[in-house]
Amino acid sequence: MGMLSVIMPAYNEELMIGKSCRVLAELLENAKIPYELVLVDDGSGDHTWEEIKNAGRKNSHIMGVHFSRNFGKESAVFAGIAQAGGDVVAVMDCDLQHPPETLLEMYRLWEEGYEVIEGVKESRGQESLLHKKSAGFFYKIMSKATGVDMQNASDFKMLDRKAVDSILSMPERNLFFRALSGWVGFRTASVKFEVQERQAGESKWSAWSLVKYAFTNIVAFTTIPLQFVTLGGLACFLISLILTVYSLVQYFRGHAVEGYTTILIMLLFIGSAVMMSLGVIGYYISKIYEEVKRRPRYLISQMMRGGEDVSAEAKKDGN
Repeated sequence: MGMLSVIMPAYNEELMIGKSCRVLAELLENAKIPYELVLVDDGSGDHTWEEIKNAGRKNSHIMGVHFSRNFGKESAVFAGIAQAGGDVVAVMDCDLQHPPETLLEMYRLWEEGYEVIEGVKESRGQESLLHKKSAGFFYKIMSKATGVDMQNASDFKMLDRKAVDSILSMPERNLFFRALSGWVGFRTASVKFEVQERQAGESKWSAWSLVKYAFTNIVAFTTIPLQFVTLGGLACFLISLILTVYSLVQYFRGHAVEGYTTILIMLLFIGSAVMMSLGVIGYYISKIYEEVKRRPRYLISQMMRGGEDVSAEAKKDGN
């Protein structure tokens, strides 16, 4: 049987680390699946790292990676898969909202020859209507960009070593793991799961952080926002053309065009459209700037395996 590496990014999850490790270890040991658990502390401000070290002292199959600061979930995922040594790699949340039992179903599909196994949400759990609609709009855009159906997609996945190496070989700094697993191709299967209720702690995602996360990943993976700029420019041109024709007709009919309010509104509208367009273009330029600088995706300050410090073996950065 191939070894399974389970990657779990963690940010201020001190209440869930111990339980998640116990549940997963018991599940995989009972199924007689060789495993390692790779927990990545994304610069937490609580005792997450201490809890990871405590779990590692109790179970030699646990590896901990500690960032020098908070670099974000995407960086934590890539740090985890970069350190993983398994023949197959799974990524899941450490709060047990991704049901651990589904890992067994994914693993069996991998044994059948599937190289990418996607976890697909049957429902989005206890989310607000606004959150669900926003997520649906985001995934429609990403589905158009990738050519892969990403409705109800999640970070809960299992990838063969071949797929993992393909993703790690990509040179760009800004990567969207949830979409890349579908973009790389390979033989793919999907497994449906119900999002579980969080057992302890609270979600670290605010409304603003979700908006920022969505926009960052859209820009990282597609040029659709730039196409919106083009469409906005075309709309402004059509409106100006209509007003031009209207003004000429009124002029030749001998009527003065009373348009101070209209002109003011049009100037404000066009000015706003131009500034928003420059903002979108500027955001893309900032991402190009980040890529050109070639800074690492993350920095590792400490690494632990089985309770022992192995920082000397760690990759210092995310290159």
